[in-house]
Amino acid sequence: MASLITAVRNKFLDAIRSVNPPSRWKILVVDEHSQQLLNSVLKQFDILEENVTLIESITNYREPQQGFDAVYMVMPTSANVDRIIRDFSGGRQQYAGAHLFFIDGLAEELFERITSSPAEPFLRGLQDLYVNFWAIEAQAFSLRVPEYFFSMYSPPRSDGTARGERDRLAEDVRFVAKSIANVCITLNEFPYIRYYHPCAPRPPETSMRWRTNLARGEQARQYEAADGDVLSRLLAFEVQAALDEYKRANPDFPKQDAGRQRATLIVTDRAMDALAPLLHEFTYQAMANDLLPIEDGYKYTYKFQSSVGAYEDKTAVLSDTDTVWTDVRHMHMREAIDKLMLDFNKFMTDNAGFKGEGAATLNDMKDMLASLPQYQEQREKFSLHLSMAQECMDIFERDKLPVVASVEQNCSTGLTAEGKTPKTLVEEMVPLLDSREVINSNKVRIIALYIQYREGVPDEDRRRLYQHARLTRPEIEAVNSLVHLGVRINRGPGDKDLKRRLRQKQSAEEEYELSRYKPLLRTVIEDHVAGKLDAAAFPYVKDYPQAAPAVSTARPTQTPTTSLRSAKPSWHRAARAGGGAAAETRQRVLVFVAGGMTYSEMREAYQLSGALGRDVYIGSTHALTPRQFVDDLKVLELGGAGSRALPNGLREPGAQRPYQAFYDERYFTREAPAPAPAPAMGKSASGRSGASREAAPAMGREPSASSAYAVPANGKSEKPGKEKEKKRHRFLGF
Repeated sequence: MASLITAVRNKFLDAIRSVNPPSRWKILVVDEHSQQLLNSVLKQFDILEENVTLIESITNYREPQQGFDAVYMVMPTSANVDRIIRDFSGGRQQYAGAHLFFIDGLAEELFERITSSPAEPFLRGLQDLYVNFWAIEAQAFSLRVPEYFFSMYSPPRSDGTARGERDRLAEDVRFVAKSIANVCITLNEFPYIRYYHPCAPRPPETSMRWRTNLARGEQARQYEAADGDVLSRLLAFEVQAALDEYKRANPDFPKQDAGRQRATLIVTDRAMDALAPLLHEFTYQAMANDLLPIEDGYKYTYKFQSSVGAYEDKTAVLSDTDTVWTDVRHMHMREAIDKLMLDFNKFMTDNAGFKGEGAATLNDMKDMLASLPQYQEQREKFSLHLSMAQECMDIFERDKLPVVASVEQNCSTGLTAEGKTPKTLVEEMVPLLDSREVINSNKVRIIALYIQYREGVPDEDRRRLYQHARLTRPEIEAVNSLVHLGVRINRGPGDKDLKRRLRQKQSAEEEYELSRYKPLLRTVIEDHVAGKLDAAAFPYVKDYPQAAPAVSTARPTQTPTTSLRSAKPSWHRAARAGGGAAAETRQRVLVFVAGGMTYSEMREAYQLSGALGRDVYIGSTHALTPRQFVDDLKVLELGGAGSRALPNGLREPGAQRPYQAFYDERYFTREAPAPAPAPAMGKSASGRSGASREAAPAMGREPSASSAYAVPANGKSEKPGKEKEKKRHRFLGF
């Protein structure tokens, strides 16, 4: 199946390769965010290999390089457009020509601004890449906006600010929707869209569809008001609008892919399953991110034993380039350790000159690794995962996780390991809450899971649980804040059991006792593929699969002449790389979880891909660990103030503003100060920022500045109407 990392990498490389100036060499100009996106999928060496002689920051002072064309790869902000115009205005010519590649879609007003500016004669091409998301794994992507958890779930501060906070949420939802659309465009998919709807049943229908009767009764109008407030619905409709807009500008989207059926995008949010982010998981990746200090899900610092026996701190990056990591990350920890041992012993056997009987324990591996200096890279990989597995198991025993996790599983599944209703749950739970050997964060998780199992408990019972656990005020707030995710925490004498539309199915697979709960997302995807997913709980936004033969009538057919997005993106060519024909044409299921996805849900995407014969991709606002989830719940009532993601809390709601103003604020970067005047004319400025093949560009093997390209003579001599059309044809066709 197509890897998201490979797809994004190819889009970047195709863009750079499409620029072939006569001088052969070119300069790459980036901003802070585009540089980070590039670095996430490409190494600097990969970029320089594409005849890029210099990488410069658009916000820094840059010496004029009139002998070279520049590839601008930047965010489509007003400030960046002004910087590009400034590079070729006021008698200044920064480069021989400019090839513009915007990470996201460029707004029409910014297109008009740049094509009617003094920079217009120097523009060689313009293209939108639509890659404004982070491909964190082959089948997983993130927007890396953990602060949106508070925007989506924090309650309004007062009735007076509710309207402004709703406008703020609308901005954030629109940004998320456009990013999801970027993923769909990158994968060449115009999917059906379904969304999670947790509300009460719809009003009674007559012979007409229920929505046609919304104005005919108070009950229907009340339902519409509630229906419109559902987060996943707001997001799903915004995604549909973004894709429809792109489709109108690009009528040939999506490119026909022989044999592949149209994908489905399922939009849900964290409130659908508030159990998954609280459970202790024991598959390798999920367990490691829960228990170890892994930064942002991929940076881990550990003690590495060198060949001379000394220990030193080493920071490793957990990524898809580490084959040891990708082989074991979704295995249960017990199986992962066995796999590491097996692979290590095979590695030792395959290397001539090794003497010994092989490793039987993790400690054996540690001793033997120190004696293999000649296999540095592989030695470091095994050492990394040995260290991670060993530390996980130490914490597993130290924090009493076997008994803690047993209670968690009984609460989350509603069954014991024997398949019976748990009748001694309180008796098992209270000693753990009283114990000083169980850390408070685990007590919070136990109580939160128990309350969800009971579908709420009386206030007095909840107070007693808090007393047994000796929870602090913020920890109590973490449990109470679950109410903002739709969890009933208080239960009165007359309250009945909730009628849930979604419940976990009993698995037929052989299970570990402490890993019986499967995220609800698994049930959703399985039911969708089987055609059994409740249409009331997951309605479609627009098109239905049954209408597939008439899809063309549901898509806009007009071809606008004024939209920038009529550019044909070059990534279609990149999609041909590798893979068997059967695997490349499997139907896709895309899932987006607003408010954070767990590592157990990411695991399900991979496992279901194999089990269901579909290519399953999962994405979210951010990847979520149980520790982060509990910490965020502590300050949810405060709008995130004091959290790691949003230390100062949510921004104050203001007046409605254009989306471009919001976008410019989000990607605002300051100009670097101008460098001091150079002491001599012949020396290069020390303020240049970037990377090059040597300390200074090897100008001797490249054309000198005197061989700069001729400036087009037809820049501003045409009449306005014809000039506008010529601009679009010239800029949008490479």
